[in-house]
Amino acid sequence: MKENIIHKSTELFLTRGFKSVTMDDIANEMGISKKTIYKHFTNKTKLVEAVTFHLFDSICCGIDGICEASFNPIEELYDIKMFVMHYLKNEKTAPQFQLKKYYPSIYKVLKIKQFEKMHKSVFESLQKGVKMKLFRSNIDIDFISRMYFNGMYGIKDGELFPQEKFNMEYLMESYLEYHLRAIVTDNGLNILNNFITKNKL
Repeated sequence: MKENIIHKSTELFLTRGFKSVTMDDIANEMGISKKTIYKHFTNKTKLVEAVTFHLFDSICCGIDGICEASFNPIEELYDIKMFVMHYLKNEKTAPQFQLKKYYPSIYKVLKIKQFEKMHKSVFESLQKGVKMKLFRSNIDIDFISRMYFNGMYGIKDGELFPQEKFNMEYLMESYLEYHLRAIVTDNGLNILNNFITKNKL
């Protein structure tokens, strides 16, 4: 039952937002009593916490699978972007912003976990790209992997990039291209341009 509650709550939170969804909404959607939910989660904050880290773990597993199957670090980054956007329902409810605003302690822990995961993943991807001569050999891999994380967090700032002006798909796509163009070799640039052209058709 606990897993079912987390699953349904995840769906509702991503569709309507952490703030909007009540324990009553979840109980009604599942056809159970609120008491049943409280048996597993003492309050909404505990449920939000469980959902947040369940989502994080699931996304990490998906990213690991993409990285293992990938042979090209340029397309790998695009595949990861597509996977995360799909999993988070294109971030229409700005889940990260809502966590920061309404559940700051959960947000703080999540940000640390995300940095550890993304730094390692991007670091390894950059190393692979350098070895394959798709990324320049003189790049500072540690610096760029940190900048990548910082940029990915930055584009989710609703004050800098208001949703009514920039949708998340556009922001992610534009930032990814911006990041890659800064580090690719001529060979990497050809692959990047071909990939972008092919995927715009």
